[in-house]
Amino acid sequence: MPGDTDDTVVTHDTGHHRYEILIDGTVVGRAEYVDDHEQRIFHHTEVDPELSGRGLASTLIRFALDDTRAAGKRIVPVCPYVRRWVSTHQGYADILDPVTPDAVATVRRRAR
Repeated sequence: MPGDTDDTVVTHDTGHHRYEILIDGTVVGRAEYVDDHEQRIFHHTEVDPELSGRGLASTLIRFALDDTRAAGKRIVPVCPYVRRWVSTHQGYADILDPVTPDAVATVRRRAR
């Protein structure tokens, strides 16, 4: 099990449409999305349960949303974790779009 001196890295796996957080080279969490034109629709986030409480999901989402901004896309937080996260962290309102039935349908059609 990873300890307190772990090497934590967040990466963007564009081929699988997800961001991953790794500790010592092992994937321990991911945030999955679907791109739809100018929107990046985040639909699922998870971190290994045994690592909960370490702030890994927050680190993962901050990286993912900052990268989404840098890519010129807008955020649609279908994922409940991402929705809660953006409601408590300043600085993303300018690129935040509401969850709509169309966004949910897009995820259902295209998420793997």
